[in-house]
Amino acid sequence: MLAPNTVNELYLGQARASGSTKDCMALYERWAETYDDEVTDEAQDYVAPVLVAQAAIQYGLSNGATNSIVLDAGCGTGLVGVALGLAKAKAIDGIDLSQPMLAIARKTGVYRDLTVADMNAPIAKADETYDVVSCVGTFTLGHVGPDPALRELVRVTKTKGIVVSTILEEIWVPGGFQAEVEKLKAEGLVKVVTEELIDYVKGHGDKAVLLILEKIDRT
Repeated sequence: MLAPNTVNELYLGQARASGSTKDCMALYERWAETYDDEVTDEAQDYVAPVLVAQAAIQYGLSNGATNSIVLDAGCGTGLVGVALGLAKAKAIDGIDLSQPMLAIARKTGVYRDLTVADMNAPIAKADETYDVVSCVGTFTLGHVGPDPALRELVRVTKTKGIVVSTILEEIWVPGGFQAEVEKLKAEGLVKVVTEELIDYVKGHGDKAVLLILEKIDRT
């Protein structure tokens, strides 16, 4: 077990305290090689990737998984992709802003395509491309805000497909995420399947909102 107050805990704190995208990317460049070992250690117990993968399988991949195409948005080192791979989806693509993290994700062998992308800007993916979109560890302190990211994830999702994401509890309301979800609902773009509070980094007692959106058929 990692001792408390080690560099591992410091990295997590620094990530959430990042004041700019440049600072955040510099941190992940240093952290990439040891990220998986650190966040899955008992002292931190980062359970969110597995919980999101389970939700994606239950709500989006339970029928016809072998024909499904998945986008792992903010894929990092591939923790979610590996868990999603158990569902044997037809293909899993990943996007992330950190090239070193994508290099680790590539080693997992579960991704069809891995692309550098900034989720604070429009995503270079076509409308209605994915059956399931997952997003874990991206909607947190010092990272990506709700607009345009949530709308973009919905845009690239196929009609009747789902977006499964975590939003750190601390920023769900004050960060504008709840308000953005309400806006998407009011526009008739999505319906909320669940907004459930779950464990996130369990070793730290962190909670996150597990948000599952279904894209509405507007035809």
